[in-house]
Amino acid sequence: MHFECTGCGDCCAGPEEGYIWITKPEVEFLAKHLGTTAEEVKKKYLKRIGRKHSITENRATKDCIFLTDEKDGCRGCMIYPVRPNQCRTWPFWSFNLHTSDQWNLAAVRCPGINRGKFYSFEEIEAIKTQKSWWED
Repeated sequence: MHFECTGCGDCCAGPEEGYIWITKPEVEFLAKHLGTTAEEVKKKYLKRIGRKHSITENRATKDCIFLTDEKDGCRGCMIYPVRPNQCRTWPFWSFNLHTSDQWNLAAVRCPGINRGKFYSFEEIEAIKTQKSWWED
């Protein structure tokens, strides 16, 4: 499969509401990156869903609150160096890989799918199953 991020930010944007799961260690990295505490990050930027946390979204647009405005045709991530694993594994999510139709449906929204670097099955599996990116 081919994928090359174009920097469009569509993977971080609405129009649908979703979840941006973040683990406890990732909250700690985010807090350090923002120069604050994990508790403050949870209060300001996260919502609790059952026993998990998700990054909040802009209420009007459903965009991730860390998605920056467009500059030179690209949007950016304010927390890119410490972005959650969920963000790091896009577009190689099980849902997108279930069938070729699902992959091509994701490509309608993501212009980087089906272009750029070729990823082998082994590379995709490694990306898909990574859990502790900070230990690499």
